[in-house]
Amino acid sequence: MSIVVGAVAALALVGTAGAVAWTRSGGEGREIGTWHEAAPVDTTLLPRPADAETEAAQTGTAQTEPADDGKQRVGEVLGLDRPLGYGAPARQVLRYPQASYVKLHFSRMTMFPGDYLTVSDTSGTESYRYDAPGVLATGPSAKWAMSVTGDTAVVELHRGGGVLTRAVLGRLGVHIDKVAKGFTRQEQTRAPDGLLRPPGRTGREESVCGGDESRDAVCYKSVDPVAFTRSKAIARLLINGTELCTGWRVGKKNRMVTNNHCFATSGDAYETEVWFNYQCAKCGGYDVFRPTKVWGDRVLATNRVYDYTLFTVDDFDQVQKFGSLTLDTARPAKGQELYVPQHPAGEPTRIAGRLGEKAGTCAVASNGFDGYAKGSDVSYYCDTEGGSSGSPVLSRRTNKVVALHHFGGCPNSGVRADLLYSKLKNFL
Repeated sequence: MSIVVGAVAALALVGTAGAVAWTRSGGEGREIGTWHEAAPVDTTLLPRPADAETEAAQTGTAQTEPADDGKQRVGEVLGLDRPLGYGAPARQVLRYPQASYVKLHFSRMTMFPGDYLTVSDTSGTESYRYDAPGVLATGPSAKWAMSVTGDTAVVELHRGGGVLTRAVLGRLGVHIDKVAKGFTRQEQTRAPDGLLRPPGRTGREESVCGGDESRDAVCYKSVDPVAFTRSKAIARLLINGTELCTGWRVGKKNRMVTNNHCFATSGDAYETEVWFNYQCAKCGGYDVFRPTKVWGDRVLATNRVYDYTLFTVDDFDQVQKFGSLTLDTARPAKGQELYVPQHPAGEPTRIAGRLGEKAGTCAVASNGFDGYAKGSDVSYYCDTEGGSSGSPVLSRRTNKVVALHHFGGCPNSGVRADLLYSKLKNFL
């Protein structure tokens, strides 16, 4: 009787706000954020895969349209209909062979206090925990979860409470209504040119100029350890589950930089996963380190003409160890040698700029190149691809950022760091 009375009392608190807190597995239960609201998607246009309990089949081709804002598409969204727990199976396995990541969306997330959900890879090495609020919340709860690296997500409801009455069970429910999955290497290779577009306002292409001289960041570890260390400060930005740019830490505070054409509002930042340490373990290899993932948080400053967005991240303590970069306040000289750490085409961190003593073609071609404004850019022939938008361009002499990459076309170009510093110095 006491259980029934307690449950009914909880159900009476319909108007109570109850954002579901999420905690990182192994983080000693420390709260590090809240569920993030999903951007609206017309699910009638999404393909619906077959049974995902054993292996989620891929049906048809990607429904993702080419981006018109310069972000590279690195995945697609598929429709699902998966109830979980409270009369449905408590565990679901969603597998998309060779997908680079799996990201679940919940149309409903109403759990009894004391219950919690985990979304993890098959080994449990990468795992995210989502707790019920202190009291039962019955309001809207459409949410995206953090992605799981790899091709399989295991989602499980863990019961922490006692026996529930049928009346209580009728008010509870967890439901997965869609999933974003990362393209396989083959799908990425076959992606039409329209999916690799630069900022739509220019028509320029992010370009490999001649032979691709970029290499895995780890290839620089012994021959150019400073460049390798600096590359750790960049992050792969997964925006709205399917789009990609590059971002990087600037200064010692909780500050990140990317392009305005990647995103421009706090709402966009809130839907962006920020992946640090997404790097190959060996030069030329395929194994990668498991990235450290945090959510974007607030946009502090943004500008279309100079194509920058300055933003913060949630759980900043998790990413401080990867270091930060510094804006160069001096205008770079013509011929100055450069290097560009980046995530081209969604790949693990690569660095453009030839290994060894010479930077090859990766050098300043002009320090007064026209971007969105006359003379706003630095131009260079460093190799970039779709997804490199927002990368830092560093001087090999000072190891400071001299430009924020945003255009291709051979020469490629980035907004001058001395101009950025004048606009951002009060935030740094």
